[in-house]
Amino acid sequence: MGLRFSQPASNPFTSSSFLPSFKRSSSRSFNPPLQSLHPSIFATLRRPPAAKPNDFIPLFCDCVSAASSRTQEYLGFQDPEHKFHPSPETLTQIFLMTYVTQSVNLNLTDAFSCSAMTPQQRVLLGADWVWALLDKPTKTPKVQIAVQVLHLPGGTAAERSASTAAVTAIASESVQIAQRESEHRNVQERLVDFCSSVGKDCYALFLFFGKKNDKENIYGVLSNNFEAAIVKCSRIDRTLIENFFKGSRYLHTPSGMMQAVVTKKRDDPLTLVIKFS
Repeated sequence: MGLRFSQPASNPFTSSSFLPSFKRSSSRSFNPPLQSLHPSIFATLRRPPAAKPNDFIPLFCDCVSAASSRTQEYLGFQDPEHKFHPSPETLTQIFLMTYVTQSVNLNLTDAFSCSAMTPQQRVLLGADWVWALLDKPTKTPKVQIAVQVLHLPGGTAAERSASTAAVTAIASESVQIAQRESEHRNVQERLVDFCSSVGKDCYALFLFFGKKNDKENIYGVLSNNFEAAIVKCSRIDRTLIENFFKGSRYLHTPSGMMQAVVTKKRDDPLTLVIKFS
């Protein structure tokens, strides 16, 4: 009696009935690998660079360059008929408005602000505007630069007298009161007093729109230590400030000025001579 072996009907690995069950089983058992809790090195490389404290300096320099170039067009202007003479007030406004426009276009205002003074503030504080480096979270000024523009004396005595009379006629009562309260100090001393009252992180910047031997360029003298002249019983006036140019062998750029300001140790004195154009 022999044993009989039955042959399988087909290969089980090619059976159509096997494949669907394999697919179903595979779809149920497949689990994607869990993502690592640690970011890959490539994710780290894609992170935007962290903002540096001095990132505002190139933007500031672009704004100052635009303002200086625009103002120079009027500093060097010569009317053939001698009828058009831009007033000092107009030149100051041209510089300031050009700077403000450019700073807004470059989104600089969140890091570095510019505040124009009211007529009363200009009389009391001696500043045309104040630049301030801001602490981003709180918008608190970390460094302030109070700017006073000094213009070349021009025009005849009669023209200067007429201009002064016109300013006096349109001055408001509050401005006249401010003038009386500060009449014992000149405009340069008012600016120095204001900066000294704030501290060593507040600088007085005297901005010269032209000098006697160079009427078409813009220069500046910046210091947080002008009060030292008061201690020596020296009067702070235009002559004293102009003397800084005589003793200086090097003129800083606006970029060099800001770099020196932000890297200076707290309470250290700093005095610089700068060429802005």
